[in-house]
Amino acid sequence: MRRFRTFIAIDLPKPIRDRIIALQHTLARVGTEVKWVEPENLHVTLLFLGEVDERDVAAVCRTVTERCREESAFAMSVETAGCFPNVRRPRILWVGIGQGLEQICRLHDVLEPPLLALGCYRREERKYTPHVTLGRVKTDRPTEKLAAALAKQAGWKGGELVVNEVLVMASDLTPEGPVYSVLGRARLGGGA
Repeated sequence: MRRFRTFIAIDLPKPIRDRIIALQHTLARVGTEVKWVEPENLHVTLLFLGEVDERDVAAVCRTVTERCREESAFAMSVETAGCFPNVRRPRILWVGIGQGLEQICRLHDVLEPPLLALGCYRREERKYTPHVTLGRVKTDRPTEKLAAALAKQAGWKGGELVVNEVLVMASDLTPEGPVYSVLGRARLGGGA
């Protein structure tokens, strides 16, 4: 049986992606070794499900569609830059969410229980923090320059969008990096 590396996500429009790509280029000039996320793969993850059996994909899509129908579309802004877990030991570089943060957390909280019930998801140990991953730091010796560059981007603005759709995505890992494909689309607020 085929298995799909599956996640639930909010896609980003091209103007916001373009601003994020420009930010990646700015941060890359610092010289820290980072594996940058490809432009077409930039998104906000709501839930990472991991390996899902092909036979369970339809149930996941149906569950996401049913839950999203009960939630309203909302405005979201992409802004500021930072890293996990902290600037002394950065592993993940990210941009954050300003407006829409509460609604994204609510979507996460509405989707998590039924996906846990399906057996297609294991609860994360850390608290859910909505963000867009920019890249993964590949060195154990981060530079002070990276911390300074991130601090300079605290006021960075990526733009705003209306979130009216949630995607069920598959991630196919290749030597060149992950390739994403859409398994299902769920409209918010019962939109067509």
